[in-house]
Amino acid sequence: MGLDPKRTIRELKELRALTATEDGAQRVAWTDVWLKSRDWFASKLLGLPVEHHLDAAGNRWVTMAGESEKALILGSHLDSVPNGGWLDGSLGVLAALEVMRRIAIDFKGRPPVTIRLVDFADEEGARFGRSLLGSSAFAGTHSVEADRVRTDKDGIRMDQALRRCGVDMDRFPEAAQEQKNAAAYLELHIEQGPVLENLMLPLGVVLGTKGVERHSIVFYGQEAHSGATPMKTRRDALAAAAKLALEIRTIAGRHPDAVCTIGSLKTFPGIVTAVVGRAETTLDQRDLSAAVLAQMYREAREASERFAKEEKCTVEWSRIWNIEPIQFHRDLVELCRQAVMETAGVAHQLPSGPLHDAAEVSRAGIPTVMMFVQSIGGISHNKVEDSSEEHLEMAVRAFDRLASKTMRWIESGSV
Repeated sequence: MGLDPKRTIRELKELRALTATEDGAQRVAWTDVWLKSRDWFASKLLGLPVEHHLDAAGNRWVTMAGESEKALILGSHLDSVPNGGWLDGSLGVLAALEVMRRIAIDFKGRPPVTIRLVDFADEEGARFGRSLLGSSAFAGTHSVEADRVRTDKDGIRMDQALRRCGVDMDRFPEAAQEQKNAAAYLELHIEQGPVLENLMLPLGVVLGTKGVERHSIVFYGQEAHSGATPMKTRRDALAAAAKLALEIRTIAGRHPDAVCTIGSLKTFPGIVTAVVGRAETTLDQRDLSAAVLAQMYREAREASERFAKEEKCTVEWSRIWNIEPIQFHRDLVELCRQAVMETAGVAHQLPSGPLHDAAEVSRAGIPTVMMFVQSIGGISHNKVEDSSEEHLEMAVRAFDRLASKTMRWIESGSV
């Protein structure tokens, strides 16, 4: 009876007014605007029967003690990309706060299981290029030594920026202590893509986050004069790269949810009067199935070697980064399906292409599921990012239903 989805929307707008410019959200982690947003959020906790603190990685934890120490965790992140949207991350945090308020009223501050809300630090990686920073520390999958020396565009090191915010990277491993008694993790997020809008559905059940294979691919040919070199004798590295850029669309098209993207291309010498002697590209491949992901990688590699041979070039691959697919917990996916069905009448299930903190929580062995709300135009990380207020209200109600179902699931001993 205490749930007020309209309040969530009002608070989202309040946060936008506090931390955005005409270009969009500016809550980049480890900046003054982000710290302001966290202070604002802390003010919203006044009067609730909770304890809150920052862990060793800067994640904020809000805890309402229950009859059982087993904990239901609700959360997301307040940080944004530069010139970002008003909903990415912040919706999940503020919807979790609204659910926590309702639980506090219904159970007079003492729910049957412990309720925890988490605002993970630096999900976006916008300043230093390391996404999921706080949640990876929580999960014990952090990479402190590699990350501490990262620098931003002004040459400031990551460890220096975090220290200014009161976080010592040497203590990151201590964040894993927050896993104690964790029984389930739920996250509400905007879809950030067009699937739900194309299906004309307000909400979706997330099956998991796609695995990622990210590689640098360099084709080597021969620089030559563009006027003096006959077409048949050219060793054009760009021609080989261009063929691969088209072929990955065919490779991804063989699998319904797979995506392959060549997102960057640099040519050398990069002048109009020279045949390209070196073409550097990056390839990002994603799918929820590890087998499909491995197959797409093999096919892309074989294709690159074939095109290199056709253009009398050579090719070299090097891995930039990869993460395995994360399948969310079967029981929680079913509870999420029920909650969405009861709220919206239809429960479409889909994978998430973008990574989320939920993936790191799941990697820690904690039962996890996510719920999506439709994104207008499928656009995110942009000031025009939006979802209808009707759908946002439905999302808060469905998320609340999911929280109640998961509390009962924890009580039943199914964990």
